Amino acid sequence: MISAYAATYNMKAWVFRFANIIGERSNHGVIWDFMHKLKDNPRELEILGDGKQTKSYLEVTACVEGILYATEHSDDTFNFYNVGSEDWISVTDIADIIVEEMGLEDVTYRFTGGDRGWVGGDVPKMQLGVAKMQALGWVPPITSAESVRIAVRALLQEMA
Repeated sequence: MISAYAATYNMKAWVFRFANIIGERSNHGVIWDFMHKLKDNPRELEILGDGKQTKSYLEVTACVEGILYATEHSDDTFNFYNVGSEDWISVTDIADIIVEEMGLEDVTYRFTGGDRGWVGGDVPKMQLGVAKMQALGWVPPITSAESVRIAVRALLQEMA
């Protein structure tokens, strides 16, 4: 519909599909959940699933840079792109980063089991292909792990 509308009215349109976008002022998601669980109990962290679920994450500033890059460097009537990182990170690795950044030690992870974390939509692995953005000339500037670390540091400042 967007493509037809843009063509009919001689407009340009951009549609973006995003990886997990994270950063400051977050109020939900695995990072927020883990940080609040650890704030309440710094000795044990419940991790939904087996902790092996892997997903692509991108910090919000890098996401905005990708959007702006695409709008400035694409000129088709209808443009559509995936915006995300080139890699992924496991839920357990996210927990490790959070524990490290919070300065905690000897945290026990308690897994609920299964290859899915939360009921109703979690998947064992998710990563968007960003080859089309790369062909345009944009390469994600940071990895999923770097994005997680930046988000955790921002949320720690907000929690202080």
